[in-house]
Amino acid sequence: MSTGLIIALIVIAAVVVIGAAVLALRARGQGNGRSLKRRFGPEYERTVARHDGDTKAAERELAERVRRHGDLRERELEPERRQEYEARWAAAQERFVESPREAVGEADRLLASVAGERGFPDGGQYEEQLSALSVHHAGHVDGYRRVHRVAADGGDGSTEEMREAMVEARHLFDELVGSDGHGRRRHARPAATSHGSRGVE
Repeated sequence: MSTGLIIALIVIAAVVVIGAAVLALRARGQGNGRSLKRRFGPEYERTVARHDGDTKAAERELAERVRRHGDLRERELEPERRQEYEARWAAAQERFVESPREAVGEADRLLASVAGERGFPDGGQYEEQLSALSVHHAGHVDGYRRVHRVAADGGDGSTEEMREAMVEARHLFDELVGSDGHGRRRHARPAATSHGSRGVE
């Protein structure tokens, strides 16, 4: 066999190996994207939108969140702490009718506190806490984001916007508190109040 033929065969083999590696990496990347989409649900779409439709950038961010927080183990709340949090949330909901801004601020503080107690980063590190929560509670983390945004703006929004933020945040609160003691959630819903305005429930 001539030297030229041997070199040609080596070049062909190298091209085939490189091509197979590229295809495997591409397939793996697509599979990872599907896995992230499944894991994060609506949070995946929000992250893509925040990156102006750049799915690769969004997936890098989400994969980094999983790398940093995926191994976090949530601590259980003691029953008396659970009851205390539930009582404070109920009081915030009642306060909403007369003072929605204060109620939203209290909801923001409660979520930060209960998340910290469950083992997530401290509420003083809001972005890091939200990032960790998104890995473990992706379906409801946007409620916390909305409540925090309204609270940070000093309640500078319509009463209806504040009510919707409270209702969404309640889903995450229920997941974190495990309201019935077995991890099952109570669902938030609009409620009519005796004052004729809409409260939160």
